[in-house]
Amino acid sequence: MADDDDRRDSHRGRNHGGGGGGGGRSFHKRKRGRDDDDDGEGARHPRSRQEPPPGSRLKRGLLEIAEDHGRLPHEVAANLAKLAADNYGDEYVKNTFITVILKLVVEQPFKIPFVAAVVLYANVEKLEIAQDIITKAGEQTQAALNAGSWREFKLLLRFLACLTRLYETDGIMPILDELFSRAADLQTASSEDSVGLELVKIILLTIPYLLASAADTTKPLEAQRARTTDLEAKVAELLEKTDIIASTSSTLEALVDPYPVSEGSQESRPMACASVISLLQAQLVGEQASEWKLACIPRVFQLSHKTSGQESGTEANANGDSSANDFAKLQFPAIEVPSEIDAGTKPLLPEIYFSLFADQDIESVPSTSNIAASLLRDAVVDTINILDFNRNIVAKFLNEIDCFWAKDTFVKRSTTFDKLRELQEGRPTWKPEDVIIDAVFSQIFQLPQPEHRLVYYHSLITESCKISPAAIAPSLGRAIRFLFRNIDTMDMELMYRFMDWFAHHLSNFEFRWKWTEWIPELIASDLQPRKAFINGVLDKEIRLSFAKRIRETLPPAYHPLIPASKEKDMPDFKFAADETPYAKEGREVLAMLKKKTPEDEVQKVLDSVHEQATSLGVTDPLVPSTDIYMTAILSIGSKSLSHVLSTIDRCKERLLEIGQKSEPARRQIIASVVDFWSDHPGTAVNIVDKLLNYTIITPMSVIQWALQDNISRGRVLASSQIYEMIAITMFKVTNRVRQVLRERNNTNLSFEQRKQIDEALPRERTGMRDLFATIEDTVASVASGAQDQMIERFDGSESENELIMRWGVHWARVWRRKAAVEEAIVGEQVVGPLEEPPAAADTAMENFDEVL
Repeated sequence: MADDDDRRDSHRGRNHGGGGGGGGRSFHKRKRGRDDDDDGEGARHPRSRQEPPPGSRLKRGLLEIAEDHGRLPHEVAANLAKLAADNYGDEYVKNTFITVILKLVVEQPFKIPFVAAVVLYANVEKLEIAQDIITKAGEQTQAALNAGSWREFKLLLRFLACLTRLYETDGIMPILDELFSRAADLQTASSEDSVGLELVKIILLTIPYLLASAADTTKPLEAQRARTTDLEAKVAELLEKTDIIASTSSTLEALVDPYPVSEGSQESRPMACASVISLLQAQLVGEQASEWKLACIPRVFQLSHKTSGQESGTEANANGDSSANDFAKLQFPAIEVPSEIDAGTKPLLPEIYFSLFADQDIESVPSTSNIAASLLRDAVVDTINILDFNRNIVAKFLNEIDCFWAKDTFVKRSTTFDKLRELQEGRPTWKPEDVIIDAVFSQIFQLPQPEHRLVYYHSLITESCKISPAAIAPSLGRAIRFLFRNIDTMDMELMYRFMDWFAHHLSNFEFRWKWTEWIPELIASDLQPRKAFINGVLDKEIRLSFAKRIRETLPPAYHPLIPASKEKDMPDFKFAADETPYAKEGREVLAMLKKKTPEDEVQKVLDSVHEQATSLGVTDPLVPSTDIYMTAILSIGSKSLSHVLSTIDRCKERLLEIGQKSEPARRQIIASVVDFWSDHPGTAVNIVDKLLNYTIITPMSVIQWALQDNISRGRVLASSQIYEMIAITMFKVTNRVRQVLRERNNTNLSFEQRKQIDEALPRERTGMRDLFATIEDTVASVASGAQDQMIERFDGSESENELIMRWGVHWARVWRRKAAVEEAIVGEQVVGPLEEPPAAADTAMENFDEVL
């Protein structure tokens, strides 16, 4: 082969070498290197690969733990423990190990059993490591408890529970008992208390990990069983006590029920809708009867696995190393449950277990009677809400969920639903894709509101589809069909969330859906919830694209829902038609505004409109002139939202003056916007939102126009545009009240400033309550069929009347809940009186000046 190589190189040199006769040899030498060296010193050697330092390897290994199906978790954990022990004298390695372990605990809940196993192996290698981590974990647990950071407290407590075999005494049990005592006190003081329920939920979620980690394999079998039996007896006693709280329905549960059913109604629920805490209690009692199998929790620590301590036989060194036969015990960190529990910064309400797939003939997710349902859901939801800053990594974790639980918890990824029927009895049937879709939708449909913006949860589903389209798409399709099938009984706010997500999701996948499945719904009245849903989705799709493209994605049966008028880039100017009242004046005002004619000249034309209106018997002549003026503004700005905002800003002073002179004229501004953009309701909502920002219109004027002037015998309640407009308006109002409350409690401000804000708070709160009361009065009258127009001149059938009344019931429930939530945050009973700080006022002002 070497000769062949030489010949090829020689041939290449003759053909491509330069003048002087040395081209071939010169090329050969450049190509082959120093071939003439007899000793081969000039030969090339592979560059030696430099191994990363121990701290970097340890950090990477911990961050990637359990993510590789091809590596045995206990081997990975043992190797990481040995690496940490061998280099623990290095301060960087020590700090990195402790920091990364505790960060993983509070940021990646899936990995808690795995990092706990690393600590247990580290305890075999070097006692000092486990002691340092337990001490630090205890400090962080105490801080989280004191601050009311309930999720962080729960996860740290779970981590300590997973280390239970390390402790000399009862370990975590005294803490759980003390937490229950506080919860009982809080529940006794108020039946509407939510902090006590949160404490009980934390207790119940900690118990499974405690028992799964309790077996001490270093002891003889009889000693193991004695200790486990003793712990199980204490847990059983605790469960008897928690049952008192967990089995009692909270008065607030009805507010957050996703599928509310009226008392005495014959309607069946599409899902159980049990509270999370009552479900946990029942599941643990069932698991107790089966001797605490807890099959889904991974048991990573296996002391039979070879460690450096075992390989050295009976050797134990002075550094605190211990052999496998002498598993060192440590003192549980001191954690004190305060007498006064901090409720934390986030309002707490009872949680309902929402599941699209649970309790069906084929178990594609754990049944609600299985403790795995709560354990999987809790870990998935915590991962989703903690790592909201990186949706890509969350989607990756969700798609790899089967890596983080015990073997055979799930079927193989991408297993089709039909194949689940063919599996042998006793084989797992839980689809990982169904579990994650179920969990993400539980957050989209979280009441009263999810932890993060809804678009974040939308993006998780989109990213998951991109990672595993063939696996996720079928599960998603079944979820969509379940939700659509049960829209009639769904909470109305959740129906609109479903509508928003569905339109947004389709926009990411070329608006593809099997629309033919829903063709039978098209013949129904627009008041039917499913038909109203379809109308709303198509409107939102058009906002995200354009009418012609959306029509092309639909079967012909849907085309009447997207008329040709929706394809116009610019709506028609209604005063261009001579038959329209005040047509001449409307065209004149439009021309003047285009030329930026002085307002005095415009006023002359509007005065002529006032004269005509008065002669025609119009009660408020300012209403028709306002319609002309606002419609002209909208026509000029119809090219884009920025154009209309620029025109509104130029005419703002007159519009503000109109509102101050006449409330009906102010509401006419809204009517003009909605009428002009009737084919594009989303644009109208956006413009109304901007008019609120300019204070040209008021929140009350929006509510009164939508639910009084435009009620249309109650039919308007089926309009997604009206709900969106009122929801945006009320969000602005409630958010302002909350901002005022935050500033009132801002200790960086002087007490005098906070006192002024405190004086403004009741005024803002009263305004908010008036708006809620106005909504309540109107929709309650529709719900009871007592609305004036419904009584006097209802022109529909009896079935249509029932549908309208049902919309009234849905509206009333949503806005009563929203009002109750705001009262729970900014009401007098919650806020309490303003307390003057101990420091003098002058000192406070100096601090404020420094802050500024």
